[in-house]
Amino acid sequence: MDLIDLLRRPEGKTLEYKRDLSSPEGVLKTIVAFANTAGGVVLVGVENRTRRVTGISDVLDAEEKLANLAADSILPLLVPNIDIVPWRKTHLLAIEVYPSSGRPHYLQRFGPDKGVFVRVGSTNRRADSIQIDQMRRYAQAGSFDEQPMPDLNSEALDFRAASEFFAPARKLTPAAFRTLKVTTMQQGREVPTIGGYLLFARNRFDLFPDSWIQAGRFMGTNRAKLIDRTEIRSPLAGAADETISFVQKHLSREAVIGSVRRTDRWTVPPVVLREGIVNAIVHSDYTERGAPLRVAIFDDRIEIENPGLLAAGLTIEDIRKGVSKLRNHVIGRVFHELGLIEQWGSGIPRMTSACREAGLPDPQFEELGARFRLTLSTKPDKSPKIDTTDRSILELLAAGEGRSTARIGVAISLSPRATRTRLAHLVQRGLIVEVGSGPQDPRRKYFRVGTADK
Repeated sequence: MDLIDLLRRPEGKTLEYKRDLSSPEGVLKTIVAFANTAGGVVLVGVENRTRRVTGISDVLDAEEKLANLAADSILPLLVPNIDIVPWRKTHLLAIEVYPSSGRPHYLQRFGPDKGVFVRVGSTNRRADSIQIDQMRRYAQAGSFDEQPMPDLNSEALDFRAASEFFAPARKLTPAAFRTLKVTTMQQGREVPTIGGYLLFARNRFDLFPDSWIQAGRFMGTNRAKLIDRTEIRSPLAGAADETISFVQKHLSREAVIGSVRRTDRWTVPPVVLREGIVNAIVHSDYTERGAPLRVAIFDDRIEIENPGLLAAGLTIEDIRKGVSKLRNHVIGRVFHELGLIEQWGSGIPRMTSACREAGLPDPQFEELGARFRLTLSTKPDKSPKIDTTDRSILELLAAGEGRSTARIGVAISLSPRATRTRLAHLVQRGLIVEVGSGPQDPRRKYFRVGTADK
């Protein structure tokens, strides 16, 4: 475990800091939430706001206390890795938790209904009954949309409409329906799966009233005034194109004159819109009730929001790297057959590349409550420029090794005071981070965060 690397990072979905074990229930909730979500590390002996390392005075006693609490308080049994990590003249506890195949775990004191917690951003949230059922399905390696609907028969699906969608790819047959798990055999009868019903049912809103897309154009940068809206209730396989058409109606484009012909360049590349909208449809949690998928267009951005957090075990960092885990296997399989999904896991890296090529900021991803939001900027990236001195500091830290104020000052030929001012500005901009036991720590070091090439 790389302690310095952890201390460089802010709290988030897979990392939490605790000053001590004076309130052990908070640590136990985090352990449960990590196990139920995407895993993570709890560092005990670090202040959560400042990341100042305070250490633990009796670390052996704290380790034993925490191990006993975890064993006595969490069901099903969960055994996290607890390591004693040296830090200068003191020690920390590092509690490493992996995504559990035995989820949902819960705190015994609250019971199996109210004691299940999940990780949302840097907070622990009590899971509702739908999330708990979803964890059980993941533990059984199944997805919600693969479940059969035994009260219906295959005639509930519109085979003709489905055939029209598949016509450019291949001829659709009843056998292909079963292969794609649009239908399945149940007690000798062919019945639709939930995914098949969502995709091709004649009356899908009878059972899934929120399986549609609400799109709106707002004036300015907030939701105070709605100036245009539409409700897209067509089959999910065609909903992406309709949504893109509505969004592009409100985007500007410019003509680019090439050597042979003129082409149009949109404010947001079409590939970015398509990937964002298709991902929202494929990864929506259709068990959620009360709100459809939403696309909101503002003067400076587009927000695409769907019900459901990331699939268990995934983090935002994972999906940025192209790691993919389908929530809805049937919908994903059909979309792949229809060419709406090109290659598993390639969508978000492709979106990011297209945004950069268009001079736009990278797409932003957030988990908000029980929903997931993608934000696409429609304005060119105008991040503050880095001058020669700042670039020298960043290049000095590029190797990943920390440097003290004194060593940085010598390298860039500035006084200690001027160097501290430069470093403080870079910390505020999120380009570097300081690691130490406080502002007066003479041994604190600075580390580079990510890249900066503006």
